[in-house]
Amino acid sequence: MTMLLLAEQAPDAADILVLGAGGGLELKVFAEAQKDWRLVGVDPSAEMMDLARSTLGPLQSRVELIEGYIDAAPAGPFDGAACLLTLHFLPQDERLRTLREVRRRLRPGAPFVVAHHSFPKGEAGQRWLSRFAAFAAANGLEADKAAAMPASLAEHLPALSPEEDEALLREAGFSDVALFYAAFAFRGWIAVA
Repeated sequence: MTMLLLAEQAPDAADILVLGAGGGLELKVFAEAQKDWRLVGVDPSAEMMDLARSTLGPLQSRVELIEGYIDAAPAGPFDGAACLLTLHFLPQDERLRTLREVRRRLRPGAPFVVAHHSFPKGEAGQRWLSRFAAFAAANGLEADKAAAMPASLAEHLPALSPEEDEALLREAGFSDVALFYAAFAFRGWIAVA
């Protein structure tokens, strides 16, 4: 989904930034699907960067991997960016700063795709976290681990509500913010720099 959303607006020979590149799975998907894209993957974990190198294999020649946070990313300008399963780890002030730094590195009109945990506050949020845990249990997670998931996620993740996430994207300078994905406690948006 992310690759398709980026490709709608990015040129054929695009420079794409992937923040929180993790084990390199999205980099691999992008590189396989878009032969002329040049990719930059940024992640703070040396272990995850090693995994990304292994995941990419021969595709690594088209990917620059950088260990660090958004400040370590090149200035760009990039033709698009993605940040998957990362921002929910950042407190609100750092999340806003990170979003502003991503925006600053994008060409005007470039797409930005972001997806992470985002759920309502209070009782409604707890219901969505419980549903997420039930889904995990139904797909093989041990029952005791699934039962502990909602409280653990609520306690350890500085997750925001979907409305707060959308407001931060706008405050960071993005426009045309649109939800493209929702699944239990996850949301995904596309926005334009």
